[in-house]
Amino acid sequence: MSLHRFGAATRQFSSRSLRNFSSSSRVRADAVPVANVGTVKAPKQPVGGFRGGIVGFLFGFSLASSFAAYHLLDEYKQASSALQASVLELQASTEKVTAHIRRIEAVEKDLRALSSSSASKDDLSRLRAEMKKIYDGLDIEFLNLRSHVWGMQQDLHALAKKDATSVRV
Repeated sequence: MSLHRFGAATRQFSSRSLRNFSSSSRVRADAVPVANVGTVKAPKQPVGGFRGGIVGFLFGFSLASSFAAYHLLDEYKQASSALQASVLELQASTEKVTAHIRRIEAVEKDLRALSSSSASKDDLSRLRAEMKKIYDGLDIEFLNLRSHVWGMQQDLHALAKKDATSVRV
């Protein structure tokens, strides 16, 4: 099989070549004429070194700047979202502080109302002294009443003894 390929390759090579390698005229006559495939196009002129350098530079610069712009825009979006999250967190924190301040103000208002309606230490000591005077006065009145009742009881006993010792006829 490899010989077959080799033979086909040599035939193809010989048909393409412009020069025959055979030395006899008979072999030259047996050679297959090459078909006219068309004209060979002239190779494209390469772009000049200076012009190619400018085009390459501009292409590279535009590619690098678009890459940088993409990353800059991505960083801007990330920073913007981080800032938005920070603002939302600050707003929630501010609302909490405002709620605490309202509670403190309500407690202070209740404290002022209680302090105006409650008694001070001086008021309590004055009331205590007044209650002590009232209690002492009641104690004295109770003792006076008791001594008066005791006196009446003694008088009644004395009368009862006197009546009990006398004979009635």
